[in-house]
Amino acid sequence: MRLVLVLGDQLSPDLSALQKADKDSDVVVMAEVADEASYVPHHPKKIAFLFAAMRKFAARLQGDGWQVAYTKLDDSDNAGSITGELLRRAEAYDAAGVVYTEPGEWRLINALGDMPIKTHSLPDTRFLVSHQMFDDWAEGRKALRMEYFYREMRRKTGLLMDGDDPAGGKWNYDHENRKPAPDEVEFSGPMQFTPDDVVEEVLELVAARFGDNFGTLRPFWFATDTGQARQHLAHWLKDGLPKFGDFQDAMLDDNRFLYHAIIGLYLNAGLLNPLEVCKKAEEAYRNGDAPLNAVEGFIRQIIGWREYVRGIYFREGPDYVTRNALNHSRDLPPAYWGAETKMNCMAKSIGQTRDEAYAHHIQRLMVTGNFALLAGIDPAQVHEWYLAVYADAYEWVEAPNVIGMSQFADDGIIASKPYISSGNYIHKMSDYCGSCAYKVKDKTGPGACPFNLLYWHFLDRHRDRFAGNPRMGNMYRVWDRMDADRRETVLTEAAAFLARMEAGETV
Repeated sequence: MRLVLVLGDQLSPDLSALQKADKDSDVVVMAEVADEASYVPHHPKKIAFLFAAMRKFAARLQGDGWQVAYTKLDDSDNAGSITGELLRRAEAYDAAGVVYTEPGEWRLINALGDMPIKTHSLPDTRFLVSHQMFDDWAEGRKALRMEYFYREMRRKTGLLMDGDDPAGGKWNYDHENRKPAPDEVEFSGPMQFTPDDVVEEVLELVAARFGDNFGTLRPFWFATDTGQARQHLAHWLKDGLPKFGDFQDAMLDDNRFLYHAIIGLYLNAGLLNPLEVCKKAEEAYRNGDAPLNAVEGFIRQIIGWREYVRGIYFREGPDYVTRNALNHSRDLPPAYWGAETKMNCMAKSIGQTRDEAYAHHIQRLMVTGNFALLAGIDPAQVHEWYLAVYADAYEWVEAPNVIGMSQFADDGIIASKPYISSGNYIHKMSDYCGSCAYKVKDKTGPGACPFNLLYWHFLDRHRDRFAGNPRMGNMYRVWDRMDADRRETVLTEAAAFLARMEAGETV
C-alpha cells in the first residue's frame, strides 16, 4: 500500500493523487502541522478556514470509502511538519511510498523531494495549463504579456468565443471596467455562513494557538466545504456579477466588498473548480443575466491572470521570491501590521485586511502595494506580508503578483512598467481622500498627500532605469517641466517623510 498526501489547498475530489490511488488499499494522509501554519504569521481566519475545510474534506473522503489518517494540530503525536507526518504514517502502515499532487510552493516541493522514502509527484491537473504548455507558449517571446496568453486560453477553452472570434468582437473590455466608486452599492456582499460544530472547534483551537497573529478571527463567515462555496458563488452570480465589471476597481470607505466575488480563497483551496466557475459566468452572459464587460473581466482573472501567474512562478524557479531589481531595502512600516497611520486609504485597506483576511486587487496593487513600491520597501518583506495576511494567498499566486506586478522586483517580467500613481488615482477611484488627514490636492507642504511626494521621488531616484521606457516618458517630461525649486521642494519633503517613517513616527 501507499500513502496519498492531500494538502490543505488540494481539497478537490478530482485531485490527481486521488485519481491515481487505490481506494481499497492506499491510505490518505492529511495533517494540520505547525510548520505550515507558521512559516509566515498567517492570518487567523486563513488558518481556521483551511483547518475547518480540511476536516470536512477528510470526512467526505471517509464517507466515499477512503481510509484517511488525519492529524489535528493538537494531537499529542503530531510530528509538526508534512514530511514528519508522512514518515510517521509510513512507519505505522509499512507503506511502500508516497504519491502526491505537486504543491504550489517551492519550499514544500523541495522538502517532499528530499524525503528518505520513495515518492511520486503528479501534476496538478486542476489547472488548465501544465508547466510544459506554459513554457511552450513563453519560448522565444521577448515579453511574456498576459493579454496574449489570455487570448490563447480563450481559444483553448472556448469560453466567450463565437466560432473563431471573441464574443462581442473584442478580447478585452477592461476600458469599460474602470468606473469610480458608486454612490451606493446594491449588492448585499458575500454569502456568510454561521460556524457549525466543526468550525467552532477549529476557531477555539486557532484562538488559543494563533491569537496573537495579525488579524481578527471572529466573526468568521467563510464557506468551509464545496457545497457552501457553490451556494456563495450562485448568490454572487445572480446579484453581484451584473455590476462587477463596472466597479471592479472602485474602493469605498464604508463598503469592503462592493460587487466582488470573494472566491479566490475557495478556488485556491480546491473547493471550487475554475473551469466550472467560468462556465457558470459565461452562462449568465449567454442567458442575458450579466453584461459582457462584467463576465469577460471576471473570466480573464481566472483563465488569464490566475493561470498566467502560476506559469511565471514555476518557470522562474525558487529564487523568484528573492529578486529585488530596484534594490529597495527599507523595512516594512508598522502600519502594515496595524499601527496607526494618518493615510486613510492605507488605514482602510489594512484595517479591512486585518478584519476580513481580504482586500480586492486595487487595494492590494494601488494602495498598499503602490505605497511600498514608492517608499522603497524591501520586496521580500512585502512578499511575506501579503503571503501572511490574505486567506487566498499561496506562494504560486501571491509571489508573481507582489514580486512582479506590484513591486517590479522581477525587472519587468510581468509588468512593462511599475504600477505607481500619485494620490490622484486613489482619489478618482475611491472616497478615501475626503476623510484623510492629508490633502490629496496638495502637492507639497505639511498637508500634502504622501503619495504625491513619493511618486516623484520614486521617478527621480530611478530615472536611469525608467526614463527610456516608452510608457513612462510623459511622466518624466512633466517632471522636467517643473520649476527647479519646486522639484527640490518635492524631493526634500519626500525624503523627510521617509525619514520620519524609518524613525517609527506615525505618518
